[in-house]
Amino acid sequence: MSYAPASGRVPVFLPPCHAPGPDGPWEEVQERIEDSGRAVVYTTWGQWLTPALLDPGLRTLLGRDWPRYRQHPAPAGRLSLAVSRVVVKHTAAAALQVPAARLDLAYLPGGRPVLRGLGADLEVSLAHTDELIVVGVSRTGPVGVDAEPAGRRVSLEALREHVCTAEEAAMLADLPDPERNERFLRLWTLKEAYTKALGDGMRRRFSAVGFGWDAAGEPRLAGDSAGRWAFATHLVEGDFWVSEAHRKDTAAAPPAGTGALAPARGLWRTPPPQPQPQPQPQPQPEPELGPGAPPEPEPELEAESRSLDCRVIDFPGRRRSKR
Repeated sequence: MSYAPASGRVPVFLPPCHAPGPDGPWEEVQERIEDSGRAVVYTTWGQWLTPALLDPGLRTLLGRDWPRYRQHPAPAGRLSLAVSRVVVKHTAAAALQVPAARLDLAYLPGGRPVLRGLGADLEVSLAHTDELIVVGVSRTGPVGVDAEPAGRRVSLEALREHVCTAEEAAMLADLPDPERNERFLRLWTLKEAYTKALGDGMRRRFSAVGFGWDAAGEPRLAGDSAGRWAFATHLVEGDFWVSEAHRKDTAAAPPAGTGALAPARGLWRTPPPQPQPQPQPQPQPEPELGPGAPPEPEPELEAESRSLDCRVIDFPGRRRSKR
């Protein structure tokens, strides 16, 4: 799916990559990171459960999540915590092309996952529902992902005031029942993905965030006239709606290498900025010295004077303050 913002930039969204296990394949994720700066990966609990739990390096992989994993009161919750974090680590490692065990996964106060130290410039997002796990990674700006079962039945009457703006509610009311349920689930996952990218999660009122669809059926964020945000929804495995939200930041990424990040090629398909000509300094007139005015010091003597001052006050063995 693709969406052309008002500014004319055209981010192209490919379907999420399938990673059936820790061994990948990860080549497609690496290619997408190199080409567009972002990738979305999906898998299932069953595919990762055994290799994750039998990994002798599981404690290192979980890192700061290890105590939570060991102390979780429910077996199902303990397993889901371990598998989802291992998937996040391996996906980020594929994007950075570094070993997964070298990454340190932490969390912001709202629960948003972040990488500390190596790969800290890589944005990550995690979603899971039923047996599906979805991970989004981006080096071009914030990313959010969310997923819902496509067959889930929802009550529009019960959720409309909490999820929909007035315009969205009116749009949904005009649709036939099966299409209304599908559009509502897509709307829900889009808002979840958007608020995750913002770092707000469920703390932001969904009814305060408006979405619409253009003539091609692509989602757009109300009020985003600059086209900084881009969205897509995919039907994965025929059973799940997966939505992704991306915001492009203007800051340049560091060079590629061992966990560093290189500028993406053509994500937004805009020409690179042209260097601006620098103004040439204008010659200054020589100052006129009045009667009795001291002459200007020679540059070499002034520099030598500063050097002598430094040598006088910088005693050998003197402790220097840290700044």
